Amino acid sequence: MTPRVSVVIPVYNEGPEVVRHLERILREVLLPAEILVVHDMPEDTTVPYVHELARTDPRVRAVLNTYGRGPANAIRFGIDAARAPVAVVTMADGCDDPQQIDDLARLVDRGVVVAAASRYMPGGQQVGGPRFKRIASRWAGKTLKTFARVGTRDATNSFKAYDTDFVREVGIESNTGFEIGIELTAKATRLRRPVAEIPTIWLDRQLGESHFDVGRFMPSYLRWYFFAFGRRMSDAQMAARWAEKRPTPTPVTGRHREDTPA
Repeated sequence: MTPRVSVVIPVYNEGPEVVRHLERILREVLLPAEILVVHDMPEDTTVPYVHELARTDPRVRAVLNTYGRGPANAIRFGIDAARAPVAVVTMADGCDDPQQIDDLARLVDRGVVVAAASRYMPGGQQVGGPRFKRIASRWAGKTLKTFARVGTRDATNSFKAYDTDFVREVGIESNTGFEIGIELTAKATRLRRPVAEIPTIWLDRQLGESHFDVGRFMPSYLRWYFFAFGRRMSDAQMAARWAEKRPTPTPVTGRHREDTPA
């Protein structure tokens, strides 16, 4: 059966801690789905636990990213590998609520190209996390919603659903961090494509350590923040931009896109 939603999860040495989160996703997602756990290297400590789950649930796939290391490349690779018309990006640390994956996917089914899980709309909440990161993301979301009319109060949150045809049309230029969420929201805004949101309660990572470095990734976020305020672009203009900026994938040598257990 062709999945209706592809859940893309970038991972980095999550080890056994990933199991509980994946089990929650498998339990909560009711739509026909595939769960793509995207890792950068075969020796990632997450992989054996993903293979173990895959033996009992065929929805789970460990996928080796060949676009270059880092979460942006892993997410881009995962969306390219997705077989469903909707891709939902969520993290492996349990911060996001897997019950909302179906709701986000259904919004895309109804015609939006980006559906955001919003911490900052009525009914949403952010629990924990670094104070500066909370302030910066809330400020960015409020100003983008008010002045750029992006369609969500939480453009920076990574927990979003995307129309995969839209993503492949406009492309993903980001190659560091988690700024893909704001990039695709900004591109949808410039094209006047519909963006919607639902409230979410985000919980700070309970397992393991975060690999997010606010200072390192801030310039990339600011790039897309200001991009959202530009003039309306046509489909042809966006296509020309993507043709110019499309990165060259790293050649696959002796590996398959799907990293199946021996």
